[in-house]
Amino acid sequence: MTDNKTTPVDEGRRRFLTASAAMAGVAVAPGVVLYEIAHGKPADEPASHAVRWGMLIDTNQCQEGCDECVKACGEENGFGHGTRETDSQWIRKVELRDMRTGRTKSLPVMCQHCAEPPCVDVCPTGASFKRPDGIVLVDRHICIGCRYCMMACPYKARSFVHERITDQNPDVPRGIGCVESCTMCVHRVDRDQQPACVEACARAGHGAILFGNLNDPNSEIAKRIAQYSTMELRADLKLNLGVRYQGF
Repeated sequence: MTDNKTTPVDEGRRRFLTASAAMAGVAVAPGVVLYEIAHGKPADEPASHAVRWGMLIDTNQCQEGCDECVKACGEENGFGHGTRETDSQWIRKVELRDMRTGRTKSLPVMCQHCAEPPCVDVCPTGASFKRPDGIVLVDRHICIGCRYCMMACPYKARSFVHERITDQNPDVPRGIGCVESCTMCVHRVDRDQQPACVEACARAGHGAILFGNLNDPNSEIAKRIAQYSTMELRADLKLNLGVRYQGF
C-alpha cells in the first residue's frame, strides 16, 4: 500500500524540484557529481568511457533456492531482505522453465545497465542517468518520484521507496518518494571492490556472477563472453545490456 502522507519538508522539496526541474538536467553531469550521490570516486576523478562495467551470470552455476546474492544486496544497500510488499528489491531470483523439456534455470535479475537505457530517456528531471562507465544510477536529490522510469524499464528492475528509511548506509543514500535500482554497488566499484552480490555468490561456493570491464579484451569477463555463447534478456529490444547470461 502506498503511503500518501507527506510532511511540510516533503512538500517544500517537491515544490523546489518542480520549479528547478528544467535546470536539473543541466546541473547533473554524469560521472562528475557521483560523489554526492554514492560516495564513490572523488569529484575530480570522473568515471571513464574507457571502462564499461558489466556482469556475466553463469546459469549453470546459479543454484536453485540460493538467495545469497539477494540477501547481500539488501544488507549492503540498507533495505533488508525485501519481505514486505512495499520493500525495495534491487535484485530478485527468478526461475525459467523450458516448456518442452521441463528443464529449469534459476537466475538473478537486476537492473541490466543498458547502453541505451529507456529509464533515462523518459526521466523528466535528469535524475536517471548513465555514467560514462555504463553504470545506470538515480540521483535521488532530483528524483520527483513520477515513476515514469519504472514503467519504461522492460526488466521491472526499479523500486519506489514508500516509507521513511532509517539506519541507512551513508554510502548509499536513499529517501522516501524516490525511485531506485541496482547501482552495481558503485560505491564499492569506485574503491576497486566487487559488488556485494558477486562476493556473496563466491563465498557461497557458486561463483556464478562474474564482474569486470567489458571493454578490456584481457579481462576475464570479456574473455568468457568471447569464448562462450551468452545472451541478453529481451535482446530483441537492442538495448545493449551490461548484464549477460551464460548457460542457456
